[in-house]
Amino acid sequence: MGICFYSKAYSLKSTLLGVVVSRERSLVKVHYSAVSAMLLEDHVVNYIPMSESDIFGKASKPFNQRKRGLFPFVVTVFKTLNWELTKDTSFSKTVSCHGVSHSINAFRIIVHAFASAGLQMEVQFLLRDIISYYKKLHLDVSQLHSALLSSPHDARMAKKFGLEANILSCNYLLKCSLEANQFEFASRLFKELKDFGPSPNVYTYTIMMNYYCKENLGQNIDIVRATGFLEEMELKGMDPTIVTYGAYIHGLCKAGYVEFALGFIQDLRIRNQHLNCYSYNAIIHGFCQKGEPYKALKLLQDMRNHGPFPDLYSYTILIDGFCKNGDVEKAVDLIEEMVHHNLKPSLVTYSALFTGLCKYRLTDVCLDMFRKLGASGYEYDIMSYNILVDGFVLHGDMESASKLVCEITRNGLVPNTFSFGRLIYGFCKRGLLNKALEVLSIMLQSGVPPTTFTCNVIADEYCRGGLFMEALKFINKMQNFGFVPDTYTYNIVIKWLCKGKKSDKAWEVLPVMIKNNVFPGVVHYSTIIDGFVKQSNPTKALLFYTKMLRGGILPSVVTYTILINMFSCRNNMHEACNLFKEMTERGLFPDKITYSCLIDGFCRVENMKRAWALYKEMLQQGQSPNVVTYTCLIDGFCKLKRMDMANLLMDEMKRNNVKPDVLTYTALISGYQRLGYGDKAQGLFDEMKEKGIVPDHIAYAASGRASPRFGCQRSFGGNDVTATKW
Repeated sequence: MGICFYSKAYSLKSTLLGVVVSRERSLVKVHYSAVSAMLLEDHVVNYIPMSESDIFGKASKPFNQRKRGLFPFVVTVFKTLNWELTKDTSFSKTVSCHGVSHSINAFRIIVHAFASAGLQMEVQFLLRDIISYYKKLHLDVSQLHSALLSSPHDARMAKKFGLEANILSCNYLLKCSLEANQFEFASRLFKELKDFGPSPNVYTYTIMMNYYCKENLGQNIDIVRATGFLEEMELKGMDPTIVTYGAYIHGLCKAGYVEFALGFIQDLRIRNQHLNCYSYNAIIHGFCQKGEPYKALKLLQDMRNHGPFPDLYSYTILIDGFCKNGDVEKAVDLIEEMVHHNLKPSLVTYSALFTGLCKYRLTDVCLDMFRKLGASGYEYDIMSYNILVDGFVLHGDMESASKLVCEITRNGLVPNTFSFGRLIYGFCKRGLLNKALEVLSIMLQSGVPPTTFTCNVIADEYCRGGLFMEALKFINKMQNFGFVPDTYTYNIVIKWLCKGKKSDKAWEVLPVMIKNNVFPGVVHYSTIIDGFVKQSNPTKALLFYTKMLRGGILPSVVTYTILINMFSCRNNMHEACNLFKEMTERGLFPDKITYSCLIDGFCRVENMKRAWALYKEMLQQGQSPNVVTYTCLIDGFCKLKRMDMANLLMDEMKRNNVKPDVLTYTALISGYQRLGYGDKAQGLFDEMKEKGIVPDHIAYAASGRASPRFGCQRSFGGNDVTATKW
């Protein structure tokens, strides 16, 4: 970036010259391959000048007319810092042979080389040589500022020998620096402008404010700093522009201060400060993001009455807001209002409505509107098609979704990863793996690479059908098409193997992962440990846990919870408590499931004192008990004939809006039956049915009533209570 008093080391394949020509809307890189070949192991000079046509105008010579002798000279100087050779090559001689544009590029590199070495006198000599040439020909010296200087320190040095920067070039440098996330440099430049000139103008402040009103790399919106700039402008007597206010209002809304932004804009109107739709649209969008579209509608009505009149974006944002809020009818009303005011809705406007219609199962209405738009001259785009495809997939109409994807191609559009991906997802979710694979084949033939999500969906469907080897073959095959399996991909296979009681096979997946440069983590180990636990193989579960620790993988809350539950279900509360203690000592915080497993274990061994103490500790730690926690405790107290405590917990469930389930009622019914209170037991049974909870075989047996149907019997308490909820 012009003269920089530092250098960056790059790899062997780096190039010396990365001349980035900055234009109003784009940056175009020009690489000098001849020099690159000669400097493969050296440092790279990186600079961002203004457009050469802007700096040099008609003085430039065509690029293809330059001679070849200059850049070998530059390379020699860059490598050796040979001052004797450099000073004998004046800028004016170089221009006469190679033209101004090419000479400036060369001298910029040479100046940078000497500056990087701290040779300030040599740098000053070179700059004076360039400036003297410009002044001699009466060229605009101020334009050299953006081309040669890249820091306030450079600017101060340049002033000593006649190179004065104007505020226009400084604003440009400030803007480019912030766009490149060079915040520290921009801050120094802004301070130098205030201290030494040229004085910042309204555009300088707007550039700085705009930066703080956006989420930039590694930095959130800082509305306090932005407000400081606005106040500073007013103190200096500057009149902020529409752009200034627009940037500030957008920043307020993005930071969540939508109500404040509304008050601010109303205050500006009282002061007769005119604003454009851009500022109002930010507030409309802000209210819609907060789920308050009617507040946004009120502002839109205010715009219609007092100006500026809402534009296409105002209505589109609001229509999208109402659709996301579930008020599709209001969205339709707004489209009709647009037409009434001779404001033609765009396809994006209608796409927002399509999303709302599809969300609420009005796909047929949506398709009918879609067809009418096409008949009236609208050209469909891939986005509008994808919204309808997604809508039909979500509601199970795979035939209509498939026809739309075929229609995309017929209309000269190309289905993208989303189009194909949603079809594949829909077929897989309905167990139609072969159909999904047909779509994948067409997708690959069309040159559309599948996403990781799409491949994972297919792998999941293979495993759902028990085709584990086929799933692994599919994963390997898809890598030839650019698919990179992630940790989740392999965990799909591991999870299904464990569900199929094939934890030993799941263990064998880990070397396959490592072979493909995907390294197993705590999630994979925890899944396999849980598989062994559910296969009633605690020995292998602990063996695998030990293997995990030896591999340097630290257990998570989930890992500990699996093992605590394993020991609790086997009434080994000593080991369960040891693991609980180890977990907390590692700095891990037990969650409600961990506490519930331990509580369940103590209820099993009828140690209700410890179970109750853990329940109280759970509350103190901010963990809210769920229906499983309460049911374990209620069952435990009922077995000890402590119906007072059981009812106390039942009342607490109701206060905390935790709904009892069939297991909770069964525990209470069994407790009252043990004590001989059949009437209370029957009352609870009837209450359960009145609340819409369907009694199971155990509930009927506990109440003493005959079951109207036969079902699988299941034991109550302990592991079944907790496992069914997790």
